[in-house]
Amino acid sequence: MKTLNQHTLLYDTDCPLCNLYTRAFIKAKMLDTEGRKSFEKITSKEKSFVDIKRAVNEIALIDRENKQVTYGIDSLLKVIGNSFPIVEKIGNFKPIKYGLSKLYSLISYNRKVIIPSDKKESEELECIPSFNVKYRLLFIVLGTLITSITLFQFSHIIQALPKASFIREIWLALGLIISQVVFVINKDSKTILNYVGNIITVSLMGCIGLFQLMLLNSMISFPQWLILFAFSGVVGFMFFEHKRRIKLLELPSYLSWTWIGYRVIILFFILNV
Repeated sequence: MKTLNQHTLLYDTDCPLCNLYTRAFIKAKMLDTEGRKSFEKITSKEKSFVDIKRAVNEIALIDRENKQVTYGIDSLLKVIGNSFPIVEKIGNFKPIKYGLSKLYSLISYNRKVIIPSDKKESEELECIPSFNVKYRLLFIVLGTLITSITLFQFSHIIQALPKASFIREIWLALGLIISQVVFVINKDSKTILNYVGNIITVSLMGCIGLFQLMLLNSMISFPQWLILFAFSGVVGFMFFEHKRRIKLLELPSYLSWTWIGYRVIILFFILNV
């Protein structure tokens, strides 16, 4: 790999994905040994030329020699493009760069609902993305669609369930969100959307488990009892993950019980209609 010397990425230490790819750049020698630095450790000198408000949303790449900074997808393309010029060339093609920029923003603005972290009591500078309603709603819509598609496909391998429809799964997914929002309706809109974002993330985590189960079942036909047992395991994991996130968000613990209660009620309704 060709090393991009004298450049440092300011990454969010609470973001596992940021940790992973910045460490990978160092390990692959795409950046030198000083090629990554925790955002919280930014110096006063660096603050004079780094746009802090922008850097919390778009990872900043500092040129230590010329004191110049690039942000977001441009930073990643510059690092990767130094070793693979063709990648940078393709990535900078306008339609592709537009799509990459939107995808990057979707992940970056929602990274704290994708992977929440404990609130810090110290006065250190924190890399917390701005609250962006547009990208939060987009994350919720896309997550709801993915969840509905996954549940629709998974319903085909459970013989005890009546024939499902995609529209029904959409309404069930929306029903979960609405039923949970009812219990936090007295909160401000930011808190509500943060909570809904976490609900969607838990659902997507469940989708990963169900997708793996469907993939295995397509290769090895499992008995119904094993599929139901594995499904129960996925739901159990989701319940405890939801409970963990509720604690981090400092919301009432009963929300986890209303979350599972909705599913039980809907299952009873589906089986008895």
